[in-house]
Amino acid sequence: MRRAGMILTAVLVFAAAAVAQMQPPKPGPEVKKLDVFVGTWILDGNMKPGMMGPGGSMTENEKCEWMDGGFYLVCHSDYKSTMGNGVGLSVMGYSADDKAYTYREFNSFGEFEDSKGILDGDTWTWTSEEKMGTMTMKGRFTIKVTSASSYNFTFEMSQDGTKWGTVMDGKASKK
Repeated sequence: MRRAGMILTAVLVFAAAAVAQMQPPKPGPEVKKLDVFVGTWILDGNMKPGMMGPGGSMTENEKCEWMDGGFYLVCHSDYKSTMGNGVGLSVMGYSADDKAYTYREFNSFGEFEDSKGILDGDTWTWTSEEKMGTMTMKGRFTIKVTSASSYNFTFEMSQDGTKWGTVMDGKASKK
């Protein structure tokens, strides 16, 4: 019995030492590329008339910061448009399994957005499926980084994923 107690103590000491040596995971280089979005941004957009409504101007204030651990970028936004005003919460990250960036947004209109993104040079392309009643449309949000403090954006929709129509475009500037 005494021998079993000594073996158990040795195993526990060894396990405690192994846990003490383990380092918390660190974000990979793909995650760090999201750093471009950190800060407070003002987005000025032009919504095109169409199935989404009459069109008009849109302004959004967005503040993005890293969640503890550095794996996810959390953004809070408030927006004003001809279609109404609201607030949103979004989270960006990177899925090593899918080898794609992730974007999830919830807003005060009760909408939920789930997109996958790729980065090609200075252009981010986020794709999603948009539900509009009984119809499902494809969405594409493209960001072209023009400097450390600005980017241009375009949101397009398509029924079939081949013919795209612009829903909104504009420019974002870091405060």
